[in-house]
Amino acid sequence: MAAPKKKKLLTKSQPNVSPSKTNPITPFLMFNANLEEVTKFYTAIFKQSKVISVNPMQAEFILNGQKFSAYNGGPEFKFSWGVSFMIHVETQKEVDHYWNELSKGGKELMCGWVEDKYGMVWQVTPNILLELISHKDPKKREKATQAMLKMQKIDIAKLKESVK
Repeated sequence: MAAPKKKKLLTKSQPNVSPSKTNPITPFLMFNANLEEVTKFYTAIFKQSKVISVNPMQAEFILNGQKFSAYNGGPEFKFSWGVSFMIHVETQKEVDHYWNELSKGGKELMCGWVEDKYGMVWQVTPNILLELISHKDPKKREKATQAMLKMQKIDIAKLKESVK
């Protein structure tokens, strides 16, 4: 019996722009927009991105290793907060980058959520936020949650300060 293959670890110098072979689920998005414009918008924001195929009506693209399929379905298709995409980040610089770029022409929402100009809802989420709002200490968990609820864009320094 052959030994299992080791997974290759990603480093910052090795961006992963291929869809995961282990995750067979691909989000299929119905836009009311020219998909050539949509893919240009997203691939300019996400550094680890790739357009697989695109024309005004349909597209396949990869953002930070996640494959998306899209179709220009017309005005009857609208996105909502009921489905959003969470972007996991480490630094305030990353929070600021995604927040600022995705909110151009869109809306700043609460608690790290932003709606882009196509109506897609994103959560720009620092990993420290997830750690603090699920902290084993209920007092820290509550303080972090209350701090988050007062924010639009997440401020990592203020979040950390809230649990001291």
